Amino acid sequence: MSEENARQKIALVTGANKGIGRGVAEQLAAQGMKVLLGARDPERGEEAAAALRSAGGDAHALTLDVTSRSSVQQAATHVEEYLGHLDVLINNAGITGSGQVAPQDAHDQIPSSVDLDMVRAVFETNVFGVIAVTNAMLPSLRRSIAPRIVNVASHAASLTLNSDPDGPFTGLLPSAAYSPSKTALTALTVQYAKELRKDGFLVNAVAPGYVATDSNNHSGFLTVAQGAAVVVGLATLGPDGPTARFFGEEGPVPW
Repeated sequence: MSEENARQKIALVTGANKGIGRGVAEQLAAQGMKVLLGARDPERGEEAAAALRSAGGDAHALTLDVTSRSSVQQAATHVEEYLGHLDVLINNAGITGSGQVAPQDAHDQIPSSVDLDMVRAVFETNVFGVIAVTNAMLPSLRRSIAPRIVNVASHAASLTLNSDPDGPFTGLLPSAAYSPSKTALTALTVQYAKELRKDGFLVNAVAPGYVATDSNNHSGFLTVAQGAAVVVGLATLGPDGPTARFFGEEGPVPW
């Protein structure tokens, strides 16, 4: 491990070849971090990393399929052997389960008629993939003097907002896949924060907002940069920052 790697902050962003993940990677690189862009497709990952390098960032592609045990372990081994530590983990990779349809418009997620295989696939990426990556990267994160973990959830994760008959989600279709998977992710965030608090970790969940990305056919009203900013804020918290919390651009999001 080089002296440079020993002192430079290193961040891993999953699902970073496009959308919010790429926006987060760009902003972290702009702050001087070495950024690993996790992507299932090596070519797309390298294209994104090359674009960040051309803008002056220290960016590198890392092949990573969060649903593949071997892929996750290979990525963790690479970080361990070639970098020696990890300061920031952004668990951003996620799927809606409904192709290019925004979750709120997905008729195939209505609980009474949902396909269980689709629900399992969503949880495999959005929940189990987060556990797999986090656990694999923990040894490297423990070598950081200020480890940070940010799990990218959604306002759709909020039980409070979903259960309010007069709330903002009143007109949206019920979901048995995407929304529950993000609710589970926020619960998981609290449990990791509880376990790792004594070791100096800050672990938080974030709702970037309705960002224009491929997952909603770019119908969102926020830019990628706006959605990424709140994620980056939690990734760069100071030592007195919060942990076991759920934030959006507007501040705390109700559980």
